[in-house]
Amino acid sequence: MDEEITFVLDTTKEGMDAAMRHLEKSFVKIRAGKASPAMLSAVMIEYYGSQTPLSQVSNINTPDGRTISVQPWEKNLLGEIEKAIMNANLGFNPMNNGENIIINVPPLTEERRKELVKQAKAEAEDAKVGVRSARQDANKELKKLDLSEDLLANAEVDVQELTDKYIKKIEDVLAIKEAEIMKV
Repeated sequence: MDEEITFVLDTTKEGMDAAMRHLEKSFVKIRAGKASPAMLSAVMIEYYGSQTPLSQVSNINTPDGRTISVQPWEKNLLGEIEKAIMNANLGFNPMNNGENIIINVPPLTEERRKELVKQAKAEAEDAKVGVRSARQDANKELKKLDLSEDLLANAEVDVQELTDKYIKKIEDVLAIKEAEIMKV
């Protein structure tokens, strides 16, 4: 019986971990004024007839906190990369110097910072929904098991404690991201 409860708790923890990983990936895409190769993670280019992530056809790095440099492995891709960055609607103005593409990351305006905080809060809320959904699934699974009332109550308390721990983690990560975004 204890093995079944442990299995449900482990499965629940995996679901909550997945929600945290998704949140962290989402937060990487929200720029906080500092240049990062992850800012271009959503950019896809046409490469030999298929859509390919920019990172698979070029070297992307940040020479400083305000600049992203994209050096394609094939020079004939420069125009295609430039167009893809513009079409990705990231608010960047890429400059093609014939060798690589340079992107100056503009400083964030106060208004844009507030929008990004709103976006971060929405992502955090989605993660909380994921955690609560994992809790709900766990409680359903526990009710299916043939447990005594005491065992069921204790297991539900364990699930709730796990939920509270993950909600707190999400709020902590959000607070850090919010501070990072608002820092001028």
